[in-house]
This record gives sequence, structure tokens and C-alpha cells, in this order.
Amino acid sequence: MSFVLKSTEERARLWEPMFARDLPTLPFYVWPEVENAQDVRYLAAWQPPENLEEVFPNLEVLFSVGAGVDQLNLSSVPENVRIVRMMEPGLAEGMIEYVLWAVLSCHRDMFRYARQQVEHMWKGAPNISACHFRVGVMGMGALGTPVLQKLSEFDYVCSGWSRKRHEIADIKSYAGAEELDAFLASTDILICLMPLTEETKGILNRQLFEKLPDGACLINCGRGGHLVQEDLLWALDTGKIRQAVLDVTDPEPLPEQHPFWNHPSIFLTPHIASSSRVNSGGEMILKNIIQYEKGMKMIGEIDRSSGY
Repeated sequence: MSFVLKSTEERARLWEPMFARDLPTLPFYVWPEVENAQDVRYLAAWQPPENLEEVFPNLEVLFSVGAGVDQLNLSSVPENVRIVRMMEPGLAEGMIEYVLWAVLSCHRDMFRYARQQVEHMWKGAPNISACHFRVGVMGMGALGTPVLQKLSEFDYVCSGWSRKRHEIADIKSYAGAEELDAFLASTDILICLMPLTEETKGILNRQLFEKLPDGACLINCGRGGHLVQEDLLWALDTGKIRQAVLDVTDPEPLPEQHPFWNHPSIFLTPHIASSSRVNSGGEMILKNIIQYEKGMKMIGEIDRSSGY
């Protein structure tokens, strides 16, 4: 039985002594240096090797080193292999910081003031209290829920929408397609934190934007595939959406001549909203391996039927 890491040199350098300390009897290999592929039971990677079943025929658990698994072709992963996404605390902390910055910037109109500075314009506007801003998060999972809880502390009127209803203090929960319209109608700043699945691909489209209040803001920290780009341009150019903050695009990076680069109402960041911390990510995988070997549930194991 052995473990293989297919990732960065930094992860390899930091994780190997951690594994030696906590699981000294489990051989640790860094791809592609693997002594006996037949012995590999655990693989941690962003993208596993091609022909996974042939390369590691006895693999039991595939750990994603990222928060999502949409980069994986699930059909190429054998049905008996359990798939676990990264759920370490640093991911939520980083996302809270980024979304809080973006919401505050939209609320206080900081992007407009940045454009005014370029034009040497000195023109203020009345401040509006946070309690008058309705913030909605699409996706109430391991990232969406703590983000909503933090925003609620700042006195924003917070709600969330997801496939299933969630019971969270001071957060209104909407669930299912039948409640999506009501959620959108009560959202001034829309935040996408959903996993990317066949059902959510292209969900940020003209039909959805039309159901938002005029002048709403969009913050997409999910995946670039959630957004129909032409529909966002329409929404911005018609004033339906006044500001978009995009941490993810499709593709990444965007082509040199893409209209998003120079659009005055789009603020782009290069997929940096949050990332797993190397040390705590390793600790989480170690914890999951120990729990797996005890027959216990692993943290972050996905349901293949839903894709997350």
C-alpha cells in the first residue's frame, strides 16, 4: 500500500515529512517516480494521469488538491475509486476575505470611484447602510455558508440558494428551481459559489440576470463555466448589472483581445480568491486516510450522482 502525490514541488517538499511523521508505514511517492504502481492505493492530484485504471489498477481513493472536482473527468475514474475534494479551513477563510472585499467595494461604489480617479473626477455620493443591501449567495456549501455568516455580521440582509434547504441563523434559505426567481428578486449583490456541474453550467445567463433588480452586482468566485459571457456583456451594457467582479473565467487566462479585459464595469482577478494552504491541505489528507483506514467517513467525499 502506498501514496502518490502528483502536484507541485512545494507540496511534495512539505508533505513528505508530514506523512513520514503521521503514517510512517505508508510509502510516499512523488509522480512520476513510483516504485510499484500495483501498490498505490491513494493518489492526490489536480489532474490524475491518463488511463488512470491502467496506471494504478488498485487505486482506492483519489484526493483532489483543490476545492472542486470539475477539472476531473469523472467517467474516467473507476466506479470503485472514492473521490475526495479538498476541505481544509484555509479555503473558507480566503474566500470570506475575498467576498467581503468585493461586497464592500460594490456596496460603497469603490469601482466607480476608481474609474473617476482615472478621469481626475472628484465626485462623491451619499453612503448607504449595509442593512439596505440584500446579498445573495448561490451555493450554500462549505464555502457559501461561512461567507454568508460573515456577511451577516456586517448587517447585510443575507440569503442563500441551493439545491437543498439549509437552516442557518439570520440567513434566509431558498431551495430548488421553484424558489430561484424569488431569491433573485431579493438580491442586490449576487455571489456565485456553486460547484460546476452539468446542471449549473451556464446558469449565470440572460434569463437569470433579467430576474435581478436593476443595477445589481455580480461576484463570480465559482467557475468560469457558470457564466455566459455574452449575456453578462448585455446585462452590463443595458444597466441590468452595474458591476461585475470575476475571479474565474473560461478559459483562464482570457484571450488577449477579449472584451472583458477593458470593460469599465468588470473587475478581473486571476483566480486568486482562495486556495488551499499547503500545510493544512496535507493535514486534511492525512486525517482522511486515517479515517478511511478505520472505516470512517472521509471529509469532502463527493457524491458522484451530483458531481460534488
